Formats: sequence, C-alpha cells, structure tokens
Amino acid sequence: MTLTQLEYTIAVASFGNFTIAAEKSFVTQPTLSMQIQKLEEELDVKLFNRNTKPITLTPIGKKILSQAKTIVEEAQRMKDIVSREKEYPEGTFRLGIIPTVMPTLLPMFLKTFVNRYPKIQLKIEELTTENIIHQLNIGNLDAGIAATPLEQEKMIENLLYKEPFVGYVTEEHPLSKVKKLQISDLENTAVLVLEDGHCFRQSVLNLCQIKETANAKFNFKSGSFETLILLANEGLGMTLLPYLNTLHLSSKNKANLKYFDTPIPAREISLIHSKSQLKLPIIEALYKTIKGIIKGAIAFENLAVISPQKEN
Repeated sequence: MTLTQLEYTIAVASFGNFTIAAEKSFVTQPTLSMQIQKLEEELDVKLFNRNTKPITLTPIGKKILSQAKTIVEEAQRMKDIVSREKEYPEGTFRLGIIPTVMPTLLPMFLKTFVNRYPKIQLKIEELTTENIIHQLNIGNLDAGIAATPLEQEKMIENLLYKEPFVGYVTEEHPLSKVKKLQISDLENTAVLVLEDGHCFRQSVLNLCQIKETANAKFNFKSGSFETLILLANEGLGMTLLPYLNTLHLSSKNKANLKYFDTPIPAREISLIHSKSQLKLPIIEALYKTIKGIIKGAIAFENLAVISPQKEN
C-alpha cells in the first residue's frame, strides 16, 4: 500500500463521491478509483459500499479509515518537521478562503507570495466558514482565511485586518443627503443583503440588531455583491459592501459610496489554523505577506468590529 492510496481513501470517505474526491485530489477519477481498488485487493476487503449515494464505508472500511488518517498525519508531520528545520519554507500548503474574501484578497497577495516563496505549492479552495473548519479538523486543509471570531477551541486565529463596512446609496435614496452614515440610519431603511450561506450577511443583520424574519426590509436577497449593487441602482434599496469590494468599482458606482461616521463598523478577517498544525513557517510567511500588503489598503483606526456569530 502507498500513502497516495490512503489519501485517496480519506478523500472518498470525506466527500462520499469518487468524482468529487478525484477533483479535490487533483487527479482523474479513473486514477483514483484504480488506486483504491488496488488497496482493496491488497487488503482483500471492500472499503466502500459503492451502491449507496453518497458512498459509505463498510464496517471494516471505517476501521481502515481511522488507521489511514493516523498514518497520513504522521507521515505529514515528518515532512513538516523537516520543513521547519530548513532556512526557507517549502512544501504543499492547502488553504481555504471564504467567498466574500476570495475575489478581493487573493489577487492582492498571491503573485507576491508565489514569487517570494517559489518552493511552496499553494492549493487554494473557496469554501464556506463551516467547510473550512470541518476540513481543518479532519486534516484536509492546513489553514483558512475567514471572518472571526469563530470560538473554536482547537483553532488559532491570527488577525490579518479589520475590514470596514461601506454603504452603497444611490442619489434617489433618502440617505444620499447625509454626509456620514450612522448605524441608527439602517433601522428605518431597506437594506439589501446576501442570501443564506454567505459570509457578511450575518454581520449586516447583527449591525441592524434585528432579526431578518421580523422586518420586511430584508426581503431582497442575492448571491453576489455585484447583484446587490444592480438592485440598489434600480431603486430597490441600499446595501452594505466590504471595503475591499469598493476599490475596483466604476467611477459612476463609486459616487454612490457612503462612509460611516466613527466608530466605523467592520469585520475581522483572520488566518486560522489548528493548534496542532506543524507548518508554522509557511503560515508565518503567508501571514507576513498578507499583513504587509493589506496594511497600505486599510486603515485600522476607529473600527468597531461587528461579531459575525458564526459567519459562513
């Protein structure tokens, strides 16, 4: 048996699907299936019930999976120990990033990081906070970038930046006449929010300090900030945007931005990882790279962090 076969087995058990497991493992589905079949032939057992959807483990497969995780984790720890002793960090690093951060933050640091650390192979996935936590707990990710605090006992949160909220208010909207937004201004106006399952949504609901089901102003939902802006432009209400999402708006849309008076509401974005993580040199390199780049983009003064209450 090989470590690769064990890793493929863990992937199929995690996703319950050979095709998805192959995609996440960056191999073709026939290659993954063949390797698992070879492992089953060597052990002379069936690891998976292939007739179920999702695919499930057999009783013996559950026992093998537990041992496979231990073997793969210990093998990775040996690599991590060696990596920590080297002058420059190297190796594969698996990073998850939440959807409301990925499009804005990734282009800012990726090229710099890759050029600065050519021996690190980044594998990046866009995942919800819930999935990032799950993948960190089972060892499928090395770190994640998400809105915090998350209140996870097994996780360490390294604050990267505090991102201000910015109002998007068209000329026809009553709030267009105010110089600076107040949090209290949101209590009597229609606010367009992201749909369920997206980060930033809960922060907006918390900011207004009311429940969505208790107020008709949250009837409009969308899956992207771009759509929220289009709806606002059609006169259906105002919306709130994370600051980094405002940097590349058109000149016409930038004219509709309305900033908050101090203290400015904001969310925390952090680099998170397991307390047992050994790839600390890579985590430190990633942390320093992002902090250095973001420092010039966001001012930290007068930002009042809004608790996300388990943002996705």
